[in-house]
Amino acid sequence: MAALRRKFGEDYQVVNTSRGTTFSAPVKKKRQRFVEKNGRCNVQHGNLGGETSRYLSDLFTTLVDLKWRWNLLIFILTYTIAWLVMASMWWIIAYIRGDIGNGHDQSYTPCVANVYNFPSAFLFFIETEATIGYGYRYITEKCPEGIILFLFQSLLGSIVDAFLIGCMFIKMSQPKKRAETLMFSQDAVISQRDGKLCLMFRVGNLRNSHMVSAQIRCKLIKSRQTPEGEFLPLDQCELDVGFGTGADQLFLVSPLTICHEINSKSPFFDLSQRSLKSEQFEIVVILEGIVETTGMTCQARTSYTEDEVLWGHRFLPVMSLEDGFFRVDYSQFHSNFEVPTPAYSVKEYEEKSSLPSPAATPHRDRVFSVDCLEAVEGRGGRGGSVSSRLPSKLQRMSSSGKEDLQRKVLRLSSQPAERACSTGDLPLKLQRMGSSPCQDEIGLQLKSLKVGFEVHGVTRSTGDLHRRSLLHTQMHAPLHTPLSTPTPKRPEDNLPAKLRRMNADR
Repeated sequence: MAALRRKFGEDYQVVNTSRGTTFSAPVKKKRQRFVEKNGRCNVQHGNLGGETSRYLSDLFTTLVDLKWRWNLLIFILTYTIAWLVMASMWWIIAYIRGDIGNGHDQSYTPCVANVYNFPSAFLFFIETEATIGYGYRYITEKCPEGIILFLFQSLLGSIVDAFLIGCMFIKMSQPKKRAETLMFSQDAVISQRDGKLCLMFRVGNLRNSHMVSAQIRCKLIKSRQTPEGEFLPLDQCELDVGFGTGADQLFLVSPLTICHEINSKSPFFDLSQRSLKSEQFEIVVILEGIVETTGMTCQARTSYTEDEVLWGHRFLPVMSLEDGFFRVDYSQFHSNFEVPTPAYSVKEYEEKSSLPSPAATPHRDRVFSVDCLEAVEGRGGRGGSVSSRLPSKLQRMSSSGKEDLQRKVLRLSSQPAERACSTGDLPLKLQRMGSSPCQDEIGLQLKSLKVGFEVHGVTRSTGDLHRRSLLHTQMHAPLHTPLSTPTPKRPEDNLPAKLRRMNADR
């Protein structure tokens, strides 16, 4: 099917001879192009009204822009009519003076010698206009009107020659034919280059003469609607093909691949392989340069519609190294092949890459002292409940039954003025709130909390806590208690009766 489509075009039919039925393949609607593949702009100007006079004001350019058949017709008609008119004027002068009837009289002096009829008058004009001068027909001194007509003929002939010959010369030397030897690839491709998604097409020069100062530009023509509701049917947008880096200045000796990087500034930023099938746009490519042989500026154009942009393809190489020179194989100029290419757009790729990865998120277990929270909670009456400003994980820990048991044990094992807290892992706001005399006892309470979670029993960790608390109280007695306060001799005297009985049983 694909081979038939390439050979016969889109309008073909496949006939099933076995069943006697005819299957018609769906004919794709022809895409309306703004610029044809050969560079001709598909635009016609109509309803000019009185503006047609502007074409006559620039008659020379109008004649140059005409097609060759009209140009040749105007060229032939202008010279033919001018010759006939000027020959008629010479015949009228001869007829008025009577030279036609007395032309063969040797004693008569005519205005123009040897002019007897209209053909002889026409030949005299051609000999004068072309400066041939055979010497048989000439103007005599007794014909002042003939002399005036001769001067007018010379001036008018020079003007007509300059106008028409100059028009023909400009038309023949136009660089449009030079543009025929500048090739563009039939299709454009989208694939990755240097890790970036790029839109690429190929351009080549068939002649050995170079294009001086060759520069390439690309325009995206696409319909859009403005936020104000205005519809722009043929909105033109520039495609960057290396303006900042100078890649748009071409040294067109061998075929080059022009690359447009699709990034956040590109109109194709959100274009994917799926959305390409539903898009409608046209890419116009303009190549300009100076013809080396004539010094005239040449411009070659082509365009690519959305169905001529192939996703996930790359051009085949055409350069090969021979014995002492590089060879370009133009048979592979339009060929391309498929390559692995992501089907999503650059916008989708950037959005996926900007999302944080769970594996990359740093996680660190924090150990909080429950007793410290109680100490801070006792001072938090002014600003409200401190536990409501704690992390949710810490709130769940503090509300569990096991932590309630540990908190009760730690309350029994320490005096209200001697509670220790560990705020090293708490937020900075809680650290400032917890900067109190209990800050000196961080190490002791952290150790007591760890001992409290052991499986050896609550009474053992409580007794150890009280012995360490008593030692710490004696070491820091000048800082926390007055000198007149008596120190108990036995630590067990400060315990409640229930705990004293439990220690006695042990």
